[in-house]
Amino acid sequence: MGQAWGFDGYGGPEVQEFFDRPDPVPGRGEVLIRVDVAGVNPLDHLLRSGLIDGLDGGRPFPRVLGMEAAGTVLALGEDVNGLEVGDAVFGFALTGGGTYAETTVLSAPNTARIPDGLSATVAATLPVAGTTAVDVLDQLGLPSGATVLVNGVGGGVGLAVAGLAIGRELRVIGIGSTAKREHAEGIGVRFIDYTSEDAAAAARKLVPGGFDGIVDLVGGTSLRTVAPLARNPLNVIAVGDMSVTDLGGRFVERRVDRANLERSARLALDGVLAPVITAVHPLSDAPAALATVENGHTSGKVVIKVT
Repeated sequence: MGQAWGFDGYGGPEVQEFFDRPDPVPGRGEVLIRVDVAGVNPLDHLLRSGLIDGLDGGRPFPRVLGMEAAGTVLALGEDVNGLEVGDAVFGFALTGGGTYAETTVLSAPNTARIPDGLSATVAATLPVAGTTAVDVLDQLGLPSGATVLVNGVGGGVGLAVAGLAIGRELRVIGIGSTAKREHAEGIGVRFIDYTSEDAAAAARKLVPGGFDGIVDLVGGTSLRTVAPLARNPLNVIAVGDMSVTDLGGRFVERRVDRANLERSARLALDGVLAPVITAVHPLSDAPAALATVENGHTSGKVVIKVT
């Protein structure tokens, strides 16, 4: 039996609970891992709230929270290729196993080995934030010297996008709240605080000719406010709001396969993709870890160190 943090039905934080469960049995195309570190993402509380379907694998309640982790392979299901028992790996729990737990199952095609020299803590941040940053910037395909606006720059994905863009020699302007300024400016972002000024007006003043690309991580009214700042509407990429297509923009095309995980790991090893990890919680403190992300009070990436 191992401890897990999850939820016994759809709803708010009140449905969350700690519980013990036997080690999951890896099914076809899955690997059982001992979890070392789990990443915390807004997706976690959205799944708990029942706002996103199709990622629970049909598993019964209680379900374990979490979508990404790094750890060590304990067992292999059928039809698993390229991974072995004992491998240090990182990846996605796309079949509903969750990751806020001592052991879990990851989807093998969406899991990769951790390369020598990369810590499990950094690796655990790459499946969601790291690969999203790679996907967004590949989709934009901007040349060095181009100017990018990152709307919602302060979170784990926003800082990953900004850092990777700077590594590609792009000029990055980011919009966020006061609490996000320090970490954004620390990686070289020209920061706009939307709580103290008209963000769109400030951005337009900085780049009068319009932005070569816009990456939106906020959605809703905020997306509609910044989208007109792009020189070409096609170069507005949204990560969370699919209505961006109504504005002439595009929704991010996600690649969560092993090849993209391996690519993000190489970029992290080279220092081009450098996750800003601002909080490391033990599993016993998982409620607080998720609460800070759900409330929007955290800057950068939050992780849970399980072992």
